[in-house]
Order: sequence, then structure tokens, then C-alpha cells
Amino acid sequence: MSSGSPPVTELTLAAFSDAWNRHDIDALMSFVSDDCVFDTAAGEQVCGTHYVGTAAVRKAFVSAWEAVPDAQWRNAVHHVAGDFGVSQWTFTGTAADGGRIEVDGVDLFTFRDGKIQRKNVFRKARPNLPAAG
Repeated sequence: MSSGSPPVTELTLAAFSDAWNRHDIDALMSFVSDDCVFDTAAGEQVCGTHYVGTAAVRKAFVSAWEAVPDAQWRNAVHHVAGDFGVSQWTFTGTAADGGRIEVDGVDLFTFRDGKIQRKNVFRKARPNLPAAG
């Protein structure tokens, strides 16, 4: 756990989640460590796609909103135990083909010195729903 910084709490994860839903990259990056790691839900690697460092993680976070401009992580529930945390959520948005996305998932977090050091995403695989209307 942190030696001088306040520990990450459920409220910290709620604020991080709120920044995701606002699509606020500067707020998001304020929660992560300089050596942060982001492992995505999909990709060619066993971990999805692996990003290391603030520049790479920033670009990957922004790309999520570029791929799904109305992306939202709803009904979030957060848990913290020491230097480990979990956020459960339902991801919603509209795919490029107009299909609706609605899937459950979790983020597994590792914390260090009051910051998120690793965000590891797991999301259910579900076909997109028909386009609305």
C-alpha cells in the first residue's frame, strides 16, 4: 500500500468510472501511475492488447471512445482490498455498423502509491443487438 499517498478506495474507482463516462482523458490519466499498464478485453495477445506507460495508455483509452463514441460503463460497483480492486459494470454503446452493444464486464486493478498501476479488462463476448429504430 501507499507510503505517503492516500490509498485508492471505492470512491476513487467511482470517480475513475465517472471520468470514463464523461470521456475525460485528462481526469482519467490523473488516476494512473507514470508506469501504468492497460490490458484490453480484445487483441491478439493472451492478455488482449498490452499497453505500458502514460503515452500508450492515454492513446488506448482515447481509442475506446473513437471506436464507440457513445460508450458508457453503467451500473458500476467497485470493491477495494489493499492494493487490489475490482469494478463491475455493463458496457453500452453503438458499434460502427449501428448495432447496439450491451455486455457485462469487470476491470481488475492493481494500485501503488495511491494510483492505478494496472487496469486489466475482462468483458463478456456477446453479438451486438440490432440497430435501434
